[in-house]
Amino acid sequence: MHFKKYIIAGLLVWLPLAITVWILLWLVGLFDAVFAAFLSGLGTLLSTESENSLQFLREVHGLGVLLVFAVLILTGAFVSNVVGRWWVRQWDKLINLIPIVKSIYTSVKKVSNTLFSSNGNAFRKTVLIEYPHSGSWTIAFQTGAPSGEVASLLGEGMICVYVPTTPNPTSGFFLMVHQNDVKALSLSVDQALTYVLSMGAVAPDEVVNAKEIEKISPLGK
Repeated sequence: MHFKKYIIAGLLVWLPLAITVWILLWLVGLFDAVFAAFLSGLGTLLSTESENSLQFLREVHGLGVLLVFAVLILTGAFVSNVVGRWWVRQWDKLINLIPIVKSIYTSVKKVSNTLFSSNGNAFRKTVLIEYPHSGSWTIAFQTGAPSGEVASLLGEGMICVYVPTTPNPTSGFFLMVHQNDVKALSLSVDQALTYVLSMGAVAPDEVVNAKEIEKISPLGK
């Protein structure tokens, strides 16, 4: 009995660390693969001697990650001044001239600006909604409020929410529901994601009293 208990206790210690290391190694491998592909493309444009010198860089494990971080830092520093922002605007104008690329680039940029902006409202509120049917509740994240033609057709009081799937929260469902059908939670986004990833096995750090759960209003109201 004690033997089984010790094995389970050991798994509880090492399993989270092992999964974390596995994910980090996967990311390092991904960045290295991208960097190796870049070096291969660069090698085709250079002479044989120069291509042989690039072989050493391909064998440095993790160099792609360091270079990616360096490029991100330098790019962020460059676009933080007036000259950099001017070049970004010129780049946007150039991309907008390409029909198909324009649609993809514009959509991704709007989403990234919303998610990573420090003053954005996306994924700032955790809510409960009835999904996929009445009487069945799930955790969701408020991402905004309908606008334009969608808002005019649905009427007032609607909000946009994202319902993550378990155990992979990167996939999910986008829904537009009425504010009266939504209950706000005082849980942080991290606590809610932990609850979703564990499939309810790991309870949030703070238990919310049912009386503290209240209806929420659309963003900006």
